[in-house]
Amino acid sequence: MAKVTLQSIADRVGVSRMTVSNAFSRPDQLSAELRERILAAADELGYVGPDPAARALARGKVGSIGLLLTDELSQAFQDHVATEFLSSVADALTREGLALTLLTSGDATGAPAGYVPARDVAMDGAIVYICDPASPEIGWLERRGLPLVSVDHDPSPNAPSINVDDRGGARAAAQHLVDLGHRRVGILALETQYQVDGQPSWNWPARERMAGWMEALGAAGIEPVVKAARWRPSGAVVTTARELLDRPDRPSAVLCFSDAFAVETMQVAQSLGLRVPEDLSIVGFDDSPLAVAASPQLTTVHQEVSSKGKEAVRALMSVMATTEPGPVERVLLPASLVVRESTAPARD
Repeated sequence: MAKVTLQSIADRVGVSRMTVSNAFSRPDQLSAELRERILAAADELGYVGPDPAARALARGKVGSIGLLLTDELSQAFQDHVATEFLSSVADALTREGLALTLLTSGDATGAPAGYVPARDVAMDGAIVYICDPASPEIGWLERRGLPLVSVDHDPSPNAPSINVDDRGGARAAAQHLVDLGHRRVGILALETQYQVDGQPSWNWPARERMAGWMEALGAAGIEPVVKAARWRPSGAVVTTARELLDRPDRPSAVLCFSDAFAVETMQVAQSLGLRVPEDLSIVGFDDSPLAVAASPQLTTVHQEVSSKGKEAVRALMSVMATTEPGPVERVLLPASLVVRESTAPARD
């Protein structure tokens, strides 16, 4: 079958090729009746639309925004917060007439040798989501001169940043336990990423949450027991939570890096015969769907994940529309304590 082109449609309708092109790209240039005739002819001939590569070349834009993730996609989609953020970004980009391209590190499992998405994939700009600032992927994006926005990430001097007040939220969570009279407090942190070789980590949420917890506990003269768990492999959080709770001097309350960590800690506590919150108070972070699905419902710190995605797209659109450099935008979204059923006054 011969390929259907703009000229094919023009011949069918009896107009110029430019008129047909305007029907697709500049509809305001034609009458409604003429455009309807052109579109009907295109449909009849089986025309699939202008070639995306040719359109991108003509416009100098590809119509897609990259989102750089540290984890493989299969891991990101197992995280309630990450999936809500991805959905929010995708929805906001759709309203801008743009597509979302998910990017992972070049050494991801199964990637072709020599293939680096941050270097090789066409995009008009990118959002960097919780990535090591020294990662080669960020370096490639910067070398390409793409408009960038960072999220949950140490602010770059040259790109807007969208962060959550993780430190303030964590401080409020720890203060809540202090006010309830807890003196034996445990912390279930995100592996050792909150601190590496004695230095604060690049991981913004892990580092800032730890700093907030320690500020409130330190002011109360409390030295917490800190254990750190990996996201994966499966069972890693359970093992670490058991180390924290299955001991003679177990804490009476635990601050957890996330709601996912908190729910698994709750399950471990219940397997050890501990009642939540009578014997053990537990506080999460994120206010994800896990928090209200838990039994008892989880006291946690709420962050506006959807707003974070929308703000990231808004900031990126602003950068892409700017021709002259100006002040670099810094957005710090609030985080607030939500008290539910998993915390209670200390019994001793």
